[in-house]
Order: sequence, then C-alpha cells, then structure tokens
Amino acid sequence: MIRLIEKGLMFGNLVHISSPALVERYNRALQHLAGRTTALTDFHIDISGYSPEVGIELDDPLYLNPNGVNRQFILLTTEQKRAPLLNVKFSTSRDILREFIEMNEAQLFALTATDAVAGELVNSVFKLTTPRDLLNLRKIEIEADTVGGTLRKAEQLAGMVERFKTEEDAWFDDVLIARMIETARETGDVTRNPVHLRHTAFEQRNFWTAHFGGLYLFPDLDYPAAVCMGDRPDDMPIEHVFDPTQRHRIAAFLNDNNLVETIIEARGVNAAAVLQQKMDFLTVHAAADAGVDLTGLDRSDMRRLARNHADRLPDAFHGLAQLLRWASDGGPWPRITSEHPAYFYTLRAADMPDRDLVNMLLAELAPLDPRQMFICHKELFYSTYSTWPEAKKAYVADFLAREYQVDKAGARAALFGHEPDMSGNDRVGEAVVARVGPWGALRRG
Repeated sequence: MIRLIEKGLMFGNLVHISSPALVERYNRALQHLAGRTTALTDFHIDISGYSPEVGIELDDPLYLNPNGVNRQFILLTTEQKRAPLLNVKFSTSRDILREFIEMNEAQLFALTATDAVAGELVNSVFKLTTPRDLLNLRKIEIEADTVGGTLRKAEQLAGMVERFKTEEDAWFDDVLIARMIETARETGDVTRNPVHLRHTAFEQRNFWTAHFGGLYLFPDLDYPAAVCMGDRPDDMPIEHVFDPTQRHRIAAFLNDNNLVETIIEARGVNAAAVLQQKMDFLTVHAAADAGVDLTGLDRSDMRRLARNHADRLPDAFHGLAQLLRWASDGGPWPRITSEHPAYFYTLRAADMPDRDLVNMLLAELAPLDPRQMFICHKELFYSTYSTWPEAKKAYVADFLAREYQVDKAGARAALFGHEPDMSGNDRVGEAVVARVGPWGALRRG
C-alpha cells in the first residue's frame, strides 16, 4: 500500500492535525466519545475525525465506529467536509456528514474556533445481528455538541432568557440573572447570535453496507431488491434477493428500474476509448498473471501483449472487442447477453439519484476494471489491490496517478457524467443507438 500512499491514491485529502491546540481538543473529544486519548502529536483525520495513525496506535480501526453501526465523529474544522471517509461501513455516511457540515457551516465554524464538536450518526439499531436489521436503518439523526456543551448551555440560556422576559417577577430573581450571566460567558449572546444546528435528520433509502459480506439494498424502488456479495440470507423482508451468480436476474432488476445505460448509449462519451481502456485492463490482468513486466507500455505493446497471451485473456475481453468493432467500425452485431462475462463491463449508472450506488455495484460486478473500482468503490479496490501481483500493482498505480489523479473531475465526467454533448459529434451517432444493439434481447424480455 506504500505505493498508493506515495502517489496520493490512498489517504489523500486528509486533514493534517499538528498544532498543540487542535491535538488537545481532539483528545478531549476522543475522551468524551470513547474514553481514550492519543499520545500522537501529529496525525491526519478524515471527514469524521477518524485518523489512520491513531487507529494503528490504539489497535482499533473502529475506535470512532463501535460495532460499525452508529458512526461517531470529531470536527476540528469545517475543512473536513472535503476529506474522504475511511473504513466505510455504509455508503451514505460520508454524504450525510458532508451535508450536515455544509448546512451548518457558519455555526460549526464558530463553534470549532474554540472547541471540538463531537457527535454521532444515530439510528435505532446499535448492533447488527442479522441482515434483516439493515432494513430498520431508515432514518439517521445527528446528535452533536462541543465537548464543553456549548449547544446544550445555549439552549438552557435561551430558556432562561424566555423566563426573564415572560415571568412577572423575573427582574428580581437574582439567582436567575446570575445563572444567565455565567452561562452567557460561555455561549455569547444567544438573542443576537442564536447557536443552533439545523438539518440533523436524514433518510437512508437505498444504500450499500460492508456488513454481512457486502450488501446492496434497494428497498425504495418500484421493484425492490437486495444484492448480496456474501452469503445470501433467506429471511430478508424484501421482494427479491440476488447473489452475483444470478447475473440475468440482477441485469433484469437494473433494467426494470431504469438504473443503467450502456456505454454506447451514453451521450458525450467517447465509447470506443472507454471500451479500449477496459480491454487494456483485461490484457494487463492476463499478462501480470503470466509474470510479464508491464513497465512503460504503449499502444503497440498492449496489442503485442494481447496477441502473445490470447489464451489467457478472459472471455470479457473478447466480448468487449466485438462490441468495439461494432461501435467504431460497423462490425457485425455481437450478442452480449447478461450471461456474457463482458455484460456488466458495458454498463454505467443512468442519470438518477442512486447513480453512485449503482456504479459502485457495477464496479463489483466488473472486478477487472481497476479504474472504475478505484473511483466507485475504494474499499473494494484497496482489498483487491493487496492480492495482485507486483507488476499489476505498479501498472495500475502508475495509470491512476497519471491518467486519473491529475484530472479527477474530467475523468469522472468522461466515464460517468451525464451532460449532453453540445457539439453534435457523438462518437456513436443516434442512428446507431436507435437500432437494435447487443442489449435489445434483454430489454424486450
């Protein structure tokens, strides 16, 4: 993993904590939440305040996420909103934290100027015992306050101010006035500058969880389903439950809910280039298994590798090659059904609210495309990367640093964006898309 860290592909965009004041605030918050502290004086934190260095020191990667369910967080600065979330257990957690910070940015900026804000993503389940429990995680509420209790005290002060204004003899209540003055020293003037966090309740509808071997839950669709990457449970209270071996049923589910589109159909995408790159990754996979040096490959080298290791190339390569010929050269129509190994490599999420979740699922169903896996499912990428031969590790790390890291937004837009191509120069014209393509049989069914 050192190679990934050095190239900024792992632990990138974390917030560096090194000032004694911030370290002291972090320890106060950590003591408040978990009853623990760190002896480190220099570390990095993610959007939730989790630090990989502190996790190693405490020998506990879940020190802010007990049981992997109710994620706790420590905010030292609103700049954490730009950081990733590490050790992800639910696909919705980072979005919830980021939205919470952005909706309360002014208040959190003021609060973190003098203290750490500590809190928790709370739901009704404290420990998952069966996959059924996951369907109870419909609503997430954020509870947060400074370690010193500024928000709690501000609420108390607001109540005392209301009493002072409305009760007839409050002007003569010396105890009430003294308490108001003492509390105001800590909270400021809550009548002019109310201290209150808003937008603290979030609906968790369709989501992925790392629990139970990895589960994609889609209860909030016209045709609900769950896709289980581990053992398929028998008692899930949802209409359909699939595992990765049920390719046709997963494909039908994705199409019936209009969750996907083909790369060929995607407007504004150079489909031929995307397909070619996917083929290159499949070639690299085969060559790496054969112990080939993959340093400094160019286009001619890639063609030579494909020829020399044709017997090792996965079936998905040949399906993508047929599709590439069909899309760019007018070759014969290839029949790529959902049972074909290339099928899920030809899809991306449609433009709809759950597209990140669907792209995440597609990355798991097309595991030999490391670029899509890195962009859409980093937890899976890191665990898979550790199993590769050194030659493949080096090639993929160099590729991502060279082709993706320098222009993340551009790469994501090229692969997954849904902006229309205003130039009128689609690589594959509308006439091609309109005719029956390799996926027509599935759609008619």
